[in-house]
Amino acid sequence: MEFDVLVVGAGPSGLAAAIRLKQLSPETSVCVVEKGSEVGAHILSGAVIEPRALDELIPDWRDDPPELATPAAEDSFMFLTEAKAYKLPTPPQMHNHGNYVVSLGNLCRWLGARAEALGVEIYPGFAASETIIDNGVVKGVVAGVMGITREGEQGPNYQPGMELRARYTLFGEGCRGSLTKKLEALYGLREGVQPQTYALGIKELWEIPKEHHTPGKIWHSVGWPLSSDTYGGAWLYMLGENLVSVGFVVGLDYPNTWLSPFEEMQRFKTHPEVRKMLEGGKRIAYGARALNEGGLQSIPRLAFPGGALIGDGAGFLNVPKIKGTHTAMKSGMLAAEAAAAAMAQDAPPPVLSAYPEALRQSWVWEELTAVRNIRPGFAKWGLYGGMVNAALDTYVFRGKAPWTLSHHADHSATKSANNSRRIPYPKPDGKLTFDRLSSVFLSNTNHEEDQPPHLVLKDPSAWKGVNWDIYRAPESRYCPAGVYEAVGVEEGQPRLVINAQNCVHCKTCDIKDPSQNIDWKTPEGAGGPNYIGGM
Repeated sequence: MEFDVLVVGAGPSGLAAAIRLKQLSPETSVCVVEKGSEVGAHILSGAVIEPRALDELIPDWRDDPPELATPAAEDSFMFLTEAKAYKLPTPPQMHNHGNYVVSLGNLCRWLGARAEALGVEIYPGFAASETIIDNGVVKGVVAGVMGITREGEQGPNYQPGMELRARYTLFGEGCRGSLTKKLEALYGLREGVQPQTYALGIKELWEIPKEHHTPGKIWHSVGWPLSSDTYGGAWLYMLGENLVSVGFVVGLDYPNTWLSPFEEMQRFKTHPEVRKMLEGGKRIAYGARALNEGGLQSIPRLAFPGGALIGDGAGFLNVPKIKGTHTAMKSGMLAAEAAAAAMAQDAPPPVLSAYPEALRQSWVWEELTAVRNIRPGFAKWGLYGGMVNAALDTYVFRGKAPWTLSHHADHSATKSANNSRRIPYPKPDGKLTFDRLSSVFLSNTNHEEDQPPHLVLKDPSAWKGVNWDIYRAPESRYCPAGVYEAVGVEEGQPRLVINAQNCVHCKTCDIKDPSQNIDWKTPEGAGGPNYIGGM
């Protein structure tokens, strides 16, 4: 099948790109492929959105808004100790007047319907597993390969997949996309830029009693239960009539190999200030995903022959603002405008060089430039030094400091087990705190069992000498889905078991593995989580 423009990923950036293309050129053929079982199935975020890009894309969107879009109300920014909570001044980047608490999955479903109404073809359940490259130029992707057995052979239900070809292909795979990773290596897109730095976000959706619910309430915290050398924080966002999004984020440059982001999230909910908001409620959904936090310094080269990177896969998250949907959407819109202008020429250029140039002239670049030193300040000086640096950068230099701080690769920050402090995590009570497997159950995760493993060790023989002997199997702790297990320890013969069917596609293992030995590949289409509306 051939199209003018192919979009990989039905997230905010991909759908915004598809809609903008049809707005500019209704006759342009646009296709979106999505590995989730439906649009929104793999979408996970807090989420409070700034509607700036949405206002530009669909100015009348408030006349028919997405389900559960709740206007932001009061802001709270808290510093937690183990037993106390102290209210801090809300940083200006975190003021949410005019913003909306949303289900990002529902927003994408809503955008998908808008795109289809304009004539965009959307194919959910089709995982793009291979990029088509002819003579160094991206020509599209292969999507929808099914029925390959665990041994790599063609099974009875084998389907060879479809070649989806296009004049331009926009890759909006999200954080650590499997095709994006290969394109960055093939075209040297990360040459000359800082390493990307990441965080793991873990989210639960709760139904709570009406007397505890304030629609639009936005609550953030730093401090306990994390130590001062670990970047992270938490949120509670109240949306709809009785729903609350509860989330916890840990920077993946944390040093302590014994730390478990999942367990830290469970411990966070036991804080008296948090417990009282959730008391009498019920957890109804769970999910996790990694996010790009490198900001301006870590944005790769965005355009290459036949294609471009858009959205969170390229890394447009504004970390101090805790928002990236508006910047992701704007990147997709600018790429669409560049593609439409290129296709209007008699001889369309192979590289959409107008896209990165337009991005540098846009409010996205201005916004990320102003906050570029805040996230690396926490990596350099810890929580307290980072907060001082953030205050100086915001109030004194106003984002115009004459220097730019740098990042380091997250996996390189992990300390050995002997040099890390063990953390005694309490057992879950099944009411407020939970285990991994019951959590994964709520994510509706499923993979066909007879398919090639999508989580593989590049060198299986290296696991024991590095991951076990030095770090004591950190993958068994940083994975929020119980995918990795070290077995045979009591017998003195430790080995790694990979339960790939549990994977919620967060990509943390691909990022945090100490020797970069774990490779996350695209599984068969429609596999993975199926997040409900509200997530």
